[in-house]
Amino acid sequence: MAPRRGAEVEQEPAPVALKFNEPLSWRAGKAIPIAELHKRLDALSTELQEMDQEETDKDSLAGVAKELAAHTLLSHKDKGVRALTACCLVDVLKLCAPDAPFTGTQLKDIFTLFVTSILPALSDPSNAYNPQHKYVLVSLAEVKSIVLIQDLPNADALLAHLFTSLFDIISGSSKSSTGEEIAKDVQYNMTQILVTLVDEAASLPSQAVDVIVAQFLRASVPGSGKLKNGEVLDEKQTTLLPKELPEAYNMAKTVCNSCPEKMGRYISQYFNEVIIDCSGPIRANVHREGAGSDDEDVATGPTESDLRELVKAHKLLRELWRVSPAVLQNVIPQLEAELSTDNVQLRLLATETLGDIISGIGAAGPPPVPFMDPAAYPPVSLEDFPLAHTSDSILTKPISPQSFAQTHAGVYHNFMGRIKDKSLIVRSGWTTAIGRILVTSAGGIGLSREEENVLVKGLGEKLEDGDEKVRLAAVKVVGTFSLRDVMTKLAPNGDVTKPGSVLFILGDRVKDRKYHVRQEAISVLGRLWGVATGEIAKGNLSVISALGGIPVRVFDAYYANDQDTQVLIDHVTYEQLLPLNYPPKKVKGAKAVNGNSQTQGNGHASFDPDKVRAERILLLLKSLEAKSKKAFFAIQGRQSQYSEVLKAFLARCEEYNGGVAAENIKDSKNKLDLVINWYTHSLPDPPRTTVDLQKYAKMHDRRSYQLLRFAMDPEKDFKTVHNSIKEFQKRINEASAAPAGLLDTLIPIVYRSSSLVYNKSHLPTILQYATGGESELQAAANELNLEISEKMPDIFKNNIKELCAILHDDVPSDTKENTPNSVETLRTLAQFAKARPADLPKDRKFIQTLVLFGIYGVPARSAKYAVNILVVATDRKEMYVKDLLEKSTTDWTYGEDHCLTKLATISELSLLEPEYTDEANDQILEITTQELLLKVRTPNKATDPAWQPISDIDEECEAKCWALQILVNRVRGISEQEKARELGGPVMKVLNTLIFKNGELSKNNDTPRHHKARLTLKAAHLMLKLCQVKTFDALLTPTAFNHLAVVAQNPQAEMRRSFIEKLQKYLVRGLLPLRFYTIIFLTAFEPEVGFRNSIMTWIRSRTKVLQALKKTTMELTLARLLSLLAHHPDYPLKPNESEDDDQTYLLELRDHGRYILYYLNTVASEENLGLIYKFAERTKQTRDGIDALQSERLYVMSDLAQGIIRNVELKNSWRMQVLPTKVNLPSGIFAPLPSHEVAQEIAETDYLPAEMEDILAAFVKNPNKKAKQKRKSDDKDEDGQPSAKKAKTSKSMPRTSVAKPKDRNAPKAKNRKSDDYSTSAAISTNRRQSGRGASSKKVYKDRDSSEDEEEMLEGVAEWEYIHENAGSSSEQAESDNEVGKYNSPETNPEPEQSPGAGAEDIPEPKPPRPNGRGGREKIAKSAKATPGKSAKSTPATKKNAARKEVVEDEGDDDDDDFGIDMEDIPPIPKPLPTKKGSAKAAGKTKTNGVGQTEEDTRPKRGGGSKSKTPPPESEDNANESPPPETPSTRRGRAKARDKSPVSEGGNDEELSDTSPPPKSASVKKTKVKALTNPVTIESLRPKRAARGAKANAKSPPPEPEEEEVAEEEVIEEIVVMEESPPPAKPTRRVSKRKSNTPIATKKVAPAKATRTTKGKGAVKSGNYAMDEDE
Repeated sequence: MAPRRGAEVEQEPAPVALKFNEPLSWRAGKAIPIAELHKRLDALSTELQEMDQEETDKDSLAGVAKELAAHTLLSHKDKGVRALTACCLVDVLKLCAPDAPFTGTQLKDIFTLFVTSILPALSDPSNAYNPQHKYVLVSLAEVKSIVLIQDLPNADALLAHLFTSLFDIISGSSKSSTGEEIAKDVQYNMTQILVTLVDEAASLPSQAVDVIVAQFLRASVPGSGKLKNGEVLDEKQTTLLPKELPEAYNMAKTVCNSCPEKMGRYISQYFNEVIIDCSGPIRANVHREGAGSDDEDVATGPTESDLRELVKAHKLLRELWRVSPAVLQNVIPQLEAELSTDNVQLRLLATETLGDIISGIGAAGPPPVPFMDPAAYPPVSLEDFPLAHTSDSILTKPISPQSFAQTHAGVYHNFMGRIKDKSLIVRSGWTTAIGRILVTSAGGIGLSREEENVLVKGLGEKLEDGDEKVRLAAVKVVGTFSLRDVMTKLAPNGDVTKPGSVLFILGDRVKDRKYHVRQEAISVLGRLWGVATGEIAKGNLSVISALGGIPVRVFDAYYANDQDTQVLIDHVTYEQLLPLNYPPKKVKGAKAVNGNSQTQGNGHASFDPDKVRAERILLLLKSLEAKSKKAFFAIQGRQSQYSEVLKAFLARCEEYNGGVAAENIKDSKNKLDLVINWYTHSLPDPPRTTVDLQKYAKMHDRRSYQLLRFAMDPEKDFKTVHNSIKEFQKRINEASAAPAGLLDTLIPIVYRSSSLVYNKSHLPTILQYATGGESELQAAANELNLEISEKMPDIFKNNIKELCAILHDDVPSDTKENTPNSVETLRTLAQFAKARPADLPKDRKFIQTLVLFGIYGVPARSAKYAVNILVVATDRKEMYVKDLLEKSTTDWTYGEDHCLTKLATISELSLLEPEYTDEANDQILEITTQELLLKVRTPNKATDPAWQPISDIDEECEAKCWALQILVNRVRGISEQEKARELGGPVMKVLNTLIFKNGELSKNNDTPRHHKARLTLKAAHLMLKLCQVKTFDALLTPTAFNHLAVVAQNPQAEMRRSFIEKLQKYLVRGLLPLRFYTIIFLTAFEPEVGFRNSIMTWIRSRTKVLQALKKTTMELTLARLLSLLAHHPDYPLKPNESEDDDQTYLLELRDHGRYILYYLNTVASEENLGLIYKFAERTKQTRDGIDALQSERLYVMSDLAQGIIRNVELKNSWRMQVLPTKVNLPSGIFAPLPSHEVAQEIAETDYLPAEMEDILAAFVKNPNKKAKQKRKSDDKDEDGQPSAKKAKTSKSMPRTSVAKPKDRNAPKAKNRKSDDYSTSAAISTNRRQSGRGASSKKVYKDRDSSEDEEEMLEGVAEWEYIHENAGSSSEQAESDNEVGKYNSPETNPEPEQSPGAGAEDIPEPKPPRPNGRGGREKIAKSAKATPGKSAKSTPATKKNAARKEVVEDEGDDDDDDFGIDMEDIPPIPKPLPTKKGSAKAAGKTKTNGVGQTEEDTRPKRGGGSKSKTPPPESEDNANESPPPETPSTRRGRAKARDKSPVSEGGNDEELSDTSPPPKSASVKKTKVKALTNPVTIESLRPKRAARGAKANAKSPPPEPEEEEVAEEEVIEEIVVMEESPPPAKPTRRVSKRKSNTPIATKKVAPAKATRTTKGKGAVKSGNYAMDEDE
């Protein structure tokens, strides 16, 4: 049935069939022309492009598809044909999708065309068929027909080629690449093809994965793989890096981020394969080694090629974390496994990789180190540094997409555990890694405060690692921090002065035992401070607190006395702290730092370079503390000496003439070698120094000679000096004959010899700050002025008139006070006056100004300096001195009319012009004694502090200090020997009384506590001052010396420090006798650890210096120390019968041995241990010369010392050499034994309990470990508080009650007969002894008695005793007989001086010492004073920087009026001798303290025989100039002479052994008067007969050989301040000794002693005489 008309029928449109019907294939030999073929393919392509996939008849495409897939088209030689064919093929694939009308073989050929021909052609955008190529690319990407490639057989090769081609095209590395930039759409479509393939593929071939991950290595810096561990590119190198990421890198990044899961699996597999391939043999090896296999075929580690692959793989991980952390989800656990592997290289790689991953550092490495130039001007500020590390290149910019610590917490924890890795290279890598984490703030993500603190503490721990490479890595890490990083990350952990902080530990590395660590640390610190000077100058408190102490740490390293370190300090001083090129000639316009030295003008800073540099010097000096300031001044002060040596070296070089055609070539060579030898002692590596200097001399560069002379010339300005040094360096570098590294030797010499700091260009600015208004740099300027005036007066002389004008403008009057600035100006001028008095102005105006300062100057020390200048500046000295003296003494009233200023004037006049002050002695003594010392005006309150700083002391205390200074200066100014001895005795006794009674002079004992402390310290300082003169040192008895020594253990920390520092200064300068070295070792219990460590450093330095001079001073000190310890207030008393007392005695005896161990730790070495042991043994062969009844104490100390020495030998594995030579001891503190039998008995007796052997062994092994007592409960009182120390203290302290306490130290009656001289028969000799103990005994029966007698009688003085009725004599004070370089500025002490006549008549019980050994350990605790016990005071811990010289005696005489102490500074080598043999000083030899001879340079008092040639090991220096004083004489007994021939008039004695005195000889008991006489002026007034004598005689008359002074006469002269009778114990001890000891000891003085000579210098022996050392 037909449909109805008009009905609409919906029909689907018919598929559009392909209209193209032209052939595309041909038969062989009938090829279609290329043009025609192009036309046909183009028409086909156009039609196919217009067809729609949904409307196309796919069957109509079958024929065309077959022809297009023909081999003739796919492999056609014409590029156009292939391109058009490819366009048609991609259209066919698009229209027929999803079913391609091709067979598998055809598809393979088609995609081979795409991959190998079409797509690679995209690398050339200029290709004629580039549109067709792009069309194929777009079609493959959009239609995703590229996925068909995965269905082809053996498609992996095509895929690998496709990935390689696309990345090559993008990177421009394709063969067909023309270098023209690829279009962005092409890049996009290529990326989409790769993403499609990765996303759709079930698996990718490993080659394709390799190609993808390899793109991330494009971020590596060329050559970065060659950088060593921890090194980074600097800023200049990174400027050449690309600013954007490579396109191939971005394409790979997109692929990874688009398919994170699949790419993560592929990358995990890739990384795992690399690890297995490279580390598989290692793991097997570890396992086999664990099983004990010895198979030699097992690999021991990755090969070099394997290691390169591992490094590359780990670099990829760094970069992958930056671009796509998600793809590493499966790889991070593998890295964690590597952290625990046994292979060190894998652990190191994993550690470094994880560190960089956390830091966001990629394959290009860390960001460049921030540029920090210490010479930049204006100095940079914190605002100049960015908040985060930036880089010009994106490759080195730290980027972390997410926090690693949060996403992989377990791995992060494992990574942090590498801090304790057993491998040092792993720890080094970990240290570098955490430094990068801190610097980059974990790749910009940021760190929590807790995480940051852990990392900073870990860095500090690695700075103290046991291995030098780890410490070096840690120091280098800190060097990568910018100033902002240091302030924000390290400073919160603590500043450079806070123990335990990173910056503090970094400061400690300046003294590291390894040179490379020291070098890096000092460079990092110096650079930090140099860069921070801008903020420090602006007063930024946070920067000052954190980094202001860096110069202190740098210059404190100078005390290490290491030549390498000193060279490093030279470099850091002149290259970073005070760079020579600062400020640079051309500076960029910037804001001024402090506004002092530059002005602003149209964007450019205008400044005075000399002023800017001077301000930098003052800023550095202001940052230093007292100790480091001494080192800085010492470094600058040596410039004059080094310049003189360099001048001599240049002269020798010119004379040598390069070794060519020189006259007397051999002599010139010898002179040159002499100078070079001097340099080898001051520079490290002497062989290299010698070779380099010799080669420099052979170069004979005359221009360089002149340049060095310019650099040394003090008349040249800084610009000339700097330019000379720069040109010198350039000439040496360019010289062909100069060896490599020559400048390394020459530059330290140039720095030390040139006028770099003390330069005339800096002086105007320094004077401006010193004399200007209030400024933070004023104090530093004053100090620098003072140093320049003292060390370089030639530079300073041009500015004298300016200083004098300043003084005139500030002159004081009765109604007007001067400003404080004038005091420092006067001090500077006074120092200059000592060196260059002729250059001072002598006009009346200037002299009148000085006179007014001497009368009205405030503070009082200004008058002191004014008087010093006045006496050398005026030609009418007599008139002005008398006028000053009259105005100062007439109507002097305390508290009125500048009384303190007048006292200062009197003090200086008494010292400098004693002949004019002699007539005013009565008035002076009235003022000092009756008006000041004997009166107490300040009420004594219970609330008074125990110590007051100098700035807080009141007027009365200062006046009393000036009074003491006047008394001392009064006797120091006397040059007549007899008069000085006459007046010096009472003054010494005043000082002794102050020291003994802790500063109390009042009869009522009402002196305030802080006054007593200050007066005690002042007396101790003045005692040291007086003992620099032989005459006064002879008056200091051993007992008084022991009292003085204990000042070093005063409860007040300030007193201890001040006394010790003053003592060190005098000892270094050689001003004190050698016995004063003993006092230093009482600091063993110093509670301030830093101070004690500095003292130990000083002792080691002095020991090294003295040993270099072939002196045995420090070894002999042990004998003196044992005597001092035997009489120390803390000496442990013998126990009672109870077991607890025995245990307490052992522990206290062990604690007493800490002094000896302290001595050994600072002095002993394997070389001198035998000599030290010899001295310890020798003390047991004598008896106590101070108190014979307490000789057993000396033997206990001797045995204790020997035991500790033996244990020290074992602990250090030393081999002690036994010395066969005989050593002698000082006679004042040691007395001879009466007989051979007594000596034998003492030698066979062990005075230590048997238990002490084990106690000492444990004590030496671990001195800080406290031994446990057997019963601790018994050591507590009812309140549960420990009472052992109280009991101990009460035993050791003197008893002042009327009742006579039992003398527990006295020997038992059954063990000591009245006429027996042995001190120990009570202790059994059958105690348990170890082999060492037995060997240490001296058994005299092992030798022939005649040998002992001969040895012990060698050089012995012999005595004859007169009957007691022959007359009375005074109690003799045997002091150490020493000859020193008194009042000499030389650094090396001379032999000790013999004692003069001086009897100590005040009672000498042991003073209470709250800071004894028992009390010092609890020095911070206060103990309530009870009768019979001394109260322990709490030492002050606060230091006061300000000092008044009047009290501290900074500058009160000729040797240290104005100088800065230099006691701790390592010595500079002595100046070069001018000719061979000139070092020998003229003089006679004498026998020193160890049985050797030495040069006697003292003035001769008569003729005498010639001395013998001194043997080696002479303790004292023979090269010193003779001191001005003549040797003092002894009073009260005859002097003993050495048996060996010595110069006549010598008074040295040796302690040796002779036969006992006759039994019939008796000694009369001397009466000790009670010291109750009131103070009178007559006691201090000189005898009228001597009034008219000239005080300034050129040479004092020779002293008499003998002088006897009755004891009663001396007692009447002493100044006594209390009426109470002396304590019972000393009186009883003296009387007992006199009855039991008929020998010549201190407390038993015979009525008269005569000396009988046998021949020449021989003395007949009646008893054992004394051996004086030196």
